Amino acid sequence: MRGLIAATALLAGVHAAVDPIVIKGSKFFYKNNGTQFFMKGVAYQQEVNSNTTSTDSDDLNITDPLADSTACKRDIEYLKKLKTNTIRVYAIDPEKDHKDCMNAFADAGIYVVADLSEPGNSINRNDAEWTTTLYSRYTSVIDELMKYDNTLGFFAGNEVSNQPNNTLASAFVKAAVRDSKAYIKSKNYRAVGVGYATNDDADIRENLANYFDCGNSEDAIDFWGYNIYSWCGESSFKESGFDVRTEEFEKYNVPVFFAEYGCNTPRPRVFTEVGTLYGDEMTGVWSGGIVYMYFEEANEFGLATIKDGKVTTNKDFDNLSKEIAKATPSGVKMADYKPSNTAAASCPTVKAGKWEAESDPLPPTANAQLCSCMMDTLSCTVADKATEDDYSDMFGYVCGLKDGEYCAGINRNVTAGAYGAYGMCSAKEQLSFALNAYAKVVSGGCGFKGKATTKSATASPTASGCSNLLKEAGAAGTGSVTSAPTASGSSSSSSNSTGAASGLTVPSLGMGLGMYVFGAVASGMAMILL
Repeated sequence: MRGLIAATALLAGVHAAVDPIVIKGSKFFYKNNGTQFFMKGVAYQQEVNSNTTSTDSDDLNITDPLADSTACKRDIEYLKKLKTNTIRVYAIDPEKDHKDCMNAFADAGIYVVADLSEPGNSINRNDAEWTTTLYSRYTSVIDELMKYDNTLGFFAGNEVSNQPNNTLASAFVKAAVRDSKAYIKSKNYRAVGVGYATNDDADIRENLANYFDCGNSEDAIDFWGYNIYSWCGESSFKESGFDVRTEEFEKYNVPVFFAEYGCNTPRPRVFTEVGTLYGDEMTGVWSGGIVYMYFEEANEFGLATIKDGKVTTNKDFDNLSKEIAKATPSGVKMADYKPSNTAAASCPTVKAGKWEAESDPLPPTANAQLCSCMMDTLSCTVADKATEDDYSDMFGYVCGLKDGEYCAGINRNVTAGAYGAYGMCSAKEQLSFALNAYAKVVSGGCGFKGKATTKSATASPTASGCSNLLKEAGAAGTGSVTSAPTASGSSSSSSNSTGAASGLTVPSLGMGLGMYVFGAVASGMAMILL
């Protein structure tokens, strides 16, 4: 009995009383009272760009906005003045304790939408990949925030594709959506949505919205966030283009909302769009929005300045407070709501210069178990002492031979051939697979001046599930693996990578690799001969 009482007390300390938000059709609702939920949100994070491609450790420090209870409790009082019921955070540290902040926000009636990536550990639009390393990051954030009933949802990406020539990256973000949703389900967590936050690029916005919504519902987004800054100053529903955007999403079958809004030219911002966003012209389609941004920084989007722990609000804050106080959106009760827009969007057609991402197949599921099984079968692997430059040289050399034959099993460019089954493994595992394929054909091929090393291979790994996984992948790694990761899910094999392997982006194969290989073939040959 004492144990039960203690466990109950602990649970109460983790879960503040709050009515979870659920999705029905294209709307959000409070789960228990059935009232429609409209976001009155504020972006809440200092000094972070969730789509950076940097791997420089000096650029990757983040201030976890949910781990500083003093700052959270200080800022809640100001967020309440803005009628805030949602905050968006762009990067948290899943190893830190978030209980105090999350419970304080819950007590204030504030829900959290969290991006799953972090700077330097996200899907890079210019060289996209979805790997077990990223999967481990995403699932660790999910595990941490699913402890709290005021976690509203997750973003699998933010403005990754932002022009036609990098839309191929969207396939990898959609794979991240798929795997994140599957992970939530496999862990028997409550139903929490996984979505995407898009930019407002006229050339690709329609294809983006259709792409992430089309196909199997297991692969598609649960909600769509729109980063939009087209209403500037004393604009209007028509002048800003809000009328056209609203018409475009009238038949969208999942909730849509402004994941960022608040044009800052001119300044101070007058926020006259607030009345329209929460008025009759838009509430039938949109579920509110999130103002960018609470903290005043160099980009001049802030509502408040923090100095020596003290908060000073500005005219933007005052104007938003005035406008949001008048916002009283009229919704529908969940029990009375009968969704009519239930059909998924049609997938966009792949066309050069317009849209690059295939809807089917998507990149392979991030499966650390498969990567571990594969590594057991190799007799040649990359050495732990290999540097990042060594990785570049060896990838460039081996993958540049015989039209990429040795790297077919790690191919990530679907325009150059089928996705490789091991293209989702860590950099160390992918390079080891390619080196092993090369060494099996070339006598003495496992050299590279000691940057590759031989080991005993296991012809038939005995670990549970390995036989079926390896059979599906095929000897060349070009098969389709349908088995999903286990619920434990973290990429143990990739997390053990050392040296240059951690955080290294593997070069994409096909057309993109040609320029990369041009210089690397010579340096790779030098590694063998010298």
